[in-house]
Amino acid sequence: MRVTRARVWAGIMLAAATMVAACGDRGRDGGDGETAAPETVTEAPAFASPTLRAIRQRGRLNCGVHEGLIGFAYTDNRGAWRGFDVDFCRALAASVLGNADAVRFVPLTTSQRFEALRSGRVDVLWRTTSWTLSREAQEGVRFAGVNYYDGQGFLVRKALDLASATELNGARICVQRASTSELNVADWFRARGIEYQPVVSANEEAAREAYAREDCDAFSADVSALASARTLLPNPDQHVILPDVISKEPLGPVVKRGDEAWTSIVRWTLNAVILAEELGVTRENVGQMAEDSTDPRVRRLLGEEGELGPMLGLSKTWARNAIQAEGNYGEIFARNVGADSGLDLTRGLNAQWNAQPGGLIYALPIR
Repeated sequence: MRVTRARVWAGIMLAAATMVAACGDRGRDGGDGETAAPETVTEAPAFASPTLRAIRQRGRLNCGVHEGLIGFAYTDNRGAWRGFDVDFCRALAASVLGNADAVRFVPLTTSQRFEALRSGRVDVLWRTTSWTLSREAQEGVRFAGVNYYDGQGFLVRKALDLASATELNGARICVQRASTSELNVADWFRARGIEYQPVVSANEEAAREAYAREDCDAFSADVSALASARTLLPNPDQHVILPDVISKEPLGPVVKRGDEAWTSIVRWTLNAVILAEELGVTRENVGQMAEDSTDPRVRRLLGEEGELGPMLGLSKTWARNAIQAEGNYGEIFARNVGADSGLDLTRGLNAQWNAQPGGLIYALPIR
């Protein structure tokens, strides 16, 4: 049989058409004979906080604080709460309720603090609490940020004439029970093969009192706590904090696990106060800055542009309210623990990232 050129071309075209159709089918059904589902878009869940709703219903923020730590949380001669952590509680109350006085301070011991969060007794814990993996994994809490970078040290009597903690071989060390301080001391001495005798007390106050009675040679706690403790001793000038810092202690606000929106509200209020210092916004000039500043970062922060507050379920002036209530981060630091306070602690790691010398304080972008 004679095959014509026309019939050859017809065969080639038919084969090509069949291959194209097969490829098209594979593209539609994934090659297994099943038709692929159409692409869908999943919307983000609504931003809603049960904790914020409860706070607004009761008309106040319940803030867990230290029972009494000079510089951080304590009551003055008139019974009013003062301190670094206290001011952050007030700033948060101003942010979510528009009123810095709409806050109830709940003094908590170390052993009470996480249970108070889990049970709903407090909405936020601002109590010189170190952010660690085990606490987030086991205590049912979430850390919303860091407002103070600390480290553990040693308070000793000047009469001992010590230059370093490495000279504390065989010494008695006062420390608080069931705390990161107790664990850090054990790790530090063990790593260096130095013998020591722990003198364990129920809380920080008891450890300080044991040191004052000379039941131990050194008192170990966060450096900020040691500076506070020294001011309460009969003769503060007779005691010195050694230069050794044996741990990292990032202190910050803690909330109950399970309310992501509330975690964000606490986190961004803290960052707003930090950013205010970076941008030169103070308690005194915040109103004028809102009116006159042409810096878009300032205008967003103070609610003059954008809808950032409503994104969090707050007012447009949420950050402005917090700054107007207690000032920026630098102002809160200076009057409570810094140059304007009895503790007179240097900014150190708690300086802004762009200061000279720079520190670790760094606001997340508010935009």
